[in-house]
Amino acid sequence: MPVVLITGASRGLGLALARRLAREGWALVLTAREGDPLEEARRELAGHTPVTALPGDVADGAHARRLIDAALALGGLDTLVNNASTLGPTPLPPLRDLPLDGYRQVLEVNTIAPLRLIQLALPHLPPGGRIVNVTSDAGVEGYATWGGYGSSKAALEQLSRVLAAEHPGLRVYWVDPGDMRTQMHQDAFPGEDISDRPVPEVSVPGVLRLLTGDLPSGRYVAQQMVGVTA
Repeated sequence: MPVVLITGASRGLGLALARRLAREGWALVLTAREGDPLEEARRELAGHTPVTALPGDVADGAHARRLIDAALALGGLDTLVNNASTLGPTPLPPLRDLPLDGYRQVLEVNTIAPLRLIQLALPHLPPGGRIVNVTSDAGVEGYATWGGYGSSKAALEQLSRVLAAEHPGLRVYWVDPGDMRTQMHQDAFPGEDISDRPVPEVSVPGVLRLLTGDLPSGRYVAQQMVGVTA
């Protein structure tokens, strides 16, 4: 039974992916900031597969170590999915108005926390183990008011490229899930109707392809992966 650690797993893409992997027979270690939604997810999924759910902040080093220990207690760590993210201050401000303290927190959650988990996971991943860093088109495009979030994702993308070069025996993916109807997306567009965006489940098959297929390390867009071959 493969073991996966998913951050940001109480809602959105993280929860949708956890549900799919539970049906596929994966053991799950899940984390999110809010304890009640995470416990609801644990109760839902525990009837299908072993699940450990630990609420906490991924930017907290002690919490990150607990997550790795929880995966090892389930039998090992096969896959790490760095999905947790924060937009930072909202409504999203232009760079001239971006509070620097808020930007530091964005970098802590979106860039530094994933790297910390990667560093902790590397000694335990088997040959062919997988690291999936969830990124965004904001990490490659210059969208007004998205400078804080986008630059944190750009840094995560470059970390992923270097990691793939340094660890050719692993599969390292940085994946853009595409627009989704999530709370984060709503927070980015307060007061707007985002009902035309696809639900997170639409992006899950592409991410699952990275977790179970034989695609080489690299950048992928989940909603464009139908028919993608190695």
